Amino acid sequence: MENEKSKILIFGGTGYIGNHLARASCLLGHPTYVYARPLTPQTTPSKLELHKELHSMGTTFVLGELEEHEKIVSALREVDIVISALAYPQVLDQLKIIDAIKVAGNIKRFLPSEYGSEEDRITPLPPFEAFLDKKRKIRRVVEAAGIPYTFVSANCCASYFVNYLLHPHEKGDDNIVVYGSGEAKAVLNYEEDIATYTIKVANDPRTCNRVVIYRPPKNILSQLELISLWEKKTGRSFNKVYISEEEIVKLSETLPPPKDIPVSILHSVFIKGQTVFELREDDMEASRLYPDHEYTTIDQLLDIFLVNPPMPATAAFG
Repeated sequence: MENEKSKILIFGGTGYIGNHLARASCLLGHPTYVYARPLTPQTTPSKLELHKELHSMGTTFVLGELEEHEKIVSALREVDIVISALAYPQVLDQLKIIDAIKVAGNIKRFLPSEYGSEEDRITPLPPFEAFLDKKRKIRRVVEAAGIPYTFVSANCCASYFVNYLLHPHEKGDDNIVVYGSGEAKAVLNYEEDIATYTIKVANDPRTCNRVVIYRPPKNILSQLELISLWEKKTGRSFNKVYISEEEIVKLSETLPPPKDIPVSILHSVFIKGQTVFELREDDMEASRLYPDHEYTTIDQLLDIFLVNPPMPATAAFG
């Protein structure tokens, strides 16, 4: 089913989700290229270490800026598949990648930077709606250009959002904030699984020109269920501090941009929920496409957090 020899170029491959994609691509045996900004004296030690790690796994780095059209075209002509993991502020910069793909003329699949909610099937609060409109624009431009694509809807990055919701590194705080009733269902997928699924769908003929939704059954749960699981594992009892839907909506209307976006995402994910639309019979769902991949369940992820609590998440929403 999968062409293991496909050469993959990742934009944003040293970012939050991008570094997982680069690792997964290498581990699944693909010649892997990462287009990244040039290193400078200001490059952080952690970024330098990541470059070394990915290089040791076999990654080839192409160092350049998104404005360097000819360099991007040249890099594209060396590969088969392009995956973007550019962060939200750079979403519309993907138009430069699309322009280069049209010039190169050899790309067999393009996956734009998505990895969140399925934007064509939800209607969130205005700040998040404006956020998603930029991603929708990229989808429509890709379709209009006739570029073979796969759009991925990975829902929530589990480590990031479990960390955000539970603060597992904070031993003395028994307060946990609950958004709305706490009963809406979110979909929390471990970042490593998101990456593995994404490399698989990028190489799968079945997923060409399709949307793939990552909704593994064991990773669908509410905030209250997540807190209950954490209480059982830690033996602690947490004080739930509820923030009403009205308060969140008001914050989305009164906070200045871009601070209005995260609260609007919280509303969409944890108050409205990520299962607001039913999967249709013809929908592609990752865990059904790849039943042999043993994904990490939320229960298993919390066990990992018990042994090695993460530090506070610094990645941006979306």
